[in-house]
This record gives sequence, C-alpha cells and structure tokens, in this order.
Amino acid sequence: MKRNTFGKAVLATVSATAIAGLTLTACGSDNNSGSSASTAASGASGSSSAAADCGGKNALTAEGSTAQQNAIAVFNQVWGQKCAGKNLSYNPTGSGAGVTQFIAKQVDFAGSDSPLSKDQVDPAAARCGGNPAWNLPLVFGPVALGYNLPGVDKLVVNADVLAKIFTGAITTWNDPAIAALNSGANLPGTKITPIYRSDSSGTTDNFQKYLGAAAPQTWTKGAGKEFQGGAGEGAQKTAGVVQAVQATEGSIGYVEKGFADQAKLTVAAIDTGSGAVELTDDTAKTAIDSAKFAAEGNDLVLDLNSLYATKEAGAYPLMLATYEIVCSKGYDADTAAAVKSFLTVSANDGQAGLAAAGYVPLPDKFKERLLTSVSAIQ
Repeated sequence: MKRNTFGKAVLATVSATAIAGLTLTACGSDNNSGSSASTAASGASGSSSAAADCGGKNALTAEGSTAQQNAIAVFNQVWGQKCAGKNLSYNPTGSGAGVTQFIAKQVDFAGSDSPLSKDQVDPAAARCGGNPAWNLPLVFGPVALGYNLPGVDKLVVNADVLAKIFTGAITTWNDPAIAALNSGANLPGTKITPIYRSDSSGTTDNFQKYLGAAAPQTWTKGAGKEFQGGAGEGAQKTAGVVQAVQATEGSIGYVEKGFADQAKLTVAAIDTGSGAVELTDDTAKTAIDSAKFAAEGNDLVLDLNSLYATKEAGAYPLMLATYEIVCSKGYDADTAAAVKSFLTVSANDGQAGLAAAGYVPLPDKFKERLLTSVSAIQ
C-alpha cells in the first residue's frame, strides 16, 4: 500500500489573513505552510465584550500536537483581532516533537495531547529556569474511529473489540465478537488493517489509555506516545492516518474528529455497556462532564480514567484533552505577558469557534481553573 512520507515541517505561521476555512488540503496535512481555522472563527471574536490584555511581544512560537492545530488557528485569528499585530507561529509536528522543542528552548510553549511524562518533568523545569512547567488543558477533542468498509455504513465496536483488533487478536470484520455488536449487519470477511500513528503522538497515548481503562483485561500493552499494540500499519501524523484509512479497504484508525469530518470518513459508534453511542457534539459534551483534575494547584493535569471507563448512556468515551505546556516562571517579561495574553483570549473569545472545527468548548468549571493558572504565569 502506498504511503505518503512527511518530512520535517517548516515553521508554520498561522496568521489571521491566511485563515480561510477548514479544508483537508489546508490543514489536514501536517507539514503545511499555514494552519487553517474554522469559518466560524470570524464570528468568534465578537463573543465577548471584555477588553483583552494585549501586553508582551507580538510574535510567539509553539510546536506540537497535530490534533490541536485547527483550534490553534481559530485562537490565533481571534488573538490577532483582539490584539492588533499579535501572531503565533505554530508548527504541527506531533506532541512528542513539540515537547522536545519546548525543552530545548526552541519555542515559547508546546502543544501536547498528553501531560508531561515523569521523565520530562525535570528537563522541562530546567528549561524554565528551575521552575515547574505547567500542563494547561485548552481544548477537548473527541477521537473518531474512522473505517473503510464498503457496504457497511454503520458500525458498532467496544473497547474489548478495539483492543483485540489493535493487538491482532481479531483479524476479520465478520468475527463473531464484532457481529454480536452489529445485529443484522452484513459484515464481510475482509481482513482488518488497523492504522496507528507511527510517530510519537499524544493521540496514541490517549487511545491506549482509553483501552487500558475500558478493557483492562484485554489491553495489557500499556500506554505512551508510541503505539504498543503490535498489529497493523503505521502512518505519520494525523494526515497520514486519514490518508491510509481512505486508501485501504478493511482499515480502521483513530483520528481527531475535526480531521475525520474534513475527510468525510465513516466513523464507528462505541458501545460502553449502555448501548451504542455515536460521536456527536452532544455525546462528547456529556462525556467531558465525567473528567476531573488529578490534583489541586495550577498544574492542571486531568484524570480521564473515569471518562474513559464511563458507562453513562449517551456519553462518548474516547476523548483527548489538548494541553499547552508552559513555564510557570522563567520567561522574560515580554514573553510571559504575550503567553498570558494568547491563552486568556483563547480561553475566552476563542472557544466560540471550536465546535465548527470539530472540538468541544471548555466547560465553565475547567475555564475557571484554567484562567486562574494563566494569570499566575510569571
């Protein structure tokens, strides 16, 4: 099967004038020259009458999560509208690469679909002049299970079936375990090709954490940004997974909802034990209400296990929280002020443009905690 190869991306400048709408060509490619925001963002800037704090330098740099690049484009457009002359250059190279560049002091902050790992905490603090780096959740995004199975327009899976597919224990679509979840469906004997992220990916980490929480007896591979399942074919970055699913009959892959929507992928519903739950804005919002913070304080790591393992009817469990990894202290004054300005505008006015881009706006309880942390950055 043919694969697209993605080289190291050139730093992508996300400018308000370049944003024209969400298309797969513009922002589904992870090495593009500019991310694209939802057309809804043009109205998002008017969602709040509060004056923005526009202090600090005009140009910020960030790198990381491909899952959040469309959200970042929305935020950057609104930031430029609220604070004339402000702009963020965001390089969507993947969560692992973004954290590496942040630690190396190559960017002002990182975008990641997972909080810092234990072995990253100390290097990140060293980058911040001996001060802790904080994980600030700015965007929630559902993860879609896109599949390519002609003739099957509706498909239901559960965590146990997914774990078996991505470890190679289930290899054909007419397997009895899948048939039991899809009564009346004409499932073919087509070989299943799981598609996973071959690069270091926070989406992979969240997917594996979901399997571990929802199917602990079946998924014993652990989590992490590297895929551990041992079955299927790898593809680079979000766009690579989308393209591989489109090109491979019998495939299934995990990809953020916004990109699945752009590519018009057919996506599966998940049975959590209370019936099949389709991925919609409403089912995603219902699930997010189950998420909790792991601890008190300004480092806002989330405990998503209760969300992943939820059996609540109408709650779609496969979600990721996209973090911005920032220094709590250690920036120069101009950088600190600009980072606070960007994050404050994003958490307030920027949220209104997210739904059309495939994300879920921050619940009020999360926004309140987030803004408290942002205001404490020095």
